[in-house]
Amino acid sequence: MASTNDLKNGMVLKLEGGQLWSVVEFQHVKPGKGPAFVRTKLKNVLSGKVVDKTFNAGVKVETATVDKRTMQFSYMDGEYFVFMDMDTYDQLMVDRKAVGDAANFLIEGFEATVAQHEGEVLYVELPAAVELVIEHTEPGVQGDRSTGGSKPAKLVTGYEIAVPLFITTGEKIKVDTRSGEYLGRVNS
Repeated sequence: MASTNDLKNGMVLKLEGGQLWSVVEFQHVKPGKGPAFVRTKLKNVLSGKVVDKTFNAGVKVETATVDKRTMQFSYMDGEYFVFMDMDTYDQLMVDRKAVGDAANFLIEGFEATVAQHEGEVLYVELPAAVELVIEHTEPGVQGDRSTGGSKPAKLVTGYEIAVPLFITTGEKIKVDTRSGEYLGRVNS
């Protein structure tokens, strides 16, 4: 338990039926009339939904401990992603639902942050950008600008993104893991 006066960005609260909410931002407000209150912006840990919520100052709120560890993706085992803790070498099987969109950019050896609460995996978070190889893309036709200068390309993970016409099969590119957008070539 913590008081609303002790809120910090990134703190995880357990509210409304056990749902976990992360504090994105907060502001203590002391109006001229009436009691002080705390205005917060909370993000649902599982769904990513962001809501504004106001608490009276000094009210007790239940906090949740979320264990975030850097783990390395090892391999796929059926529908499960197997991650290895780099400190203890323990292996953890993570359901596809918990991995979410990160699955589009995961290849063996990549490191990710795995967040757990009471032994249950909440989500897997990749770095903001990763480097991946283009498995296949059609050659770009010089002068073809009807598509806005981009073409589809299939990554080694099987995910398809739009890349500029000059990118070729086998090239290594940088991809934004949040939006799935092409960020640039990687010079090897």
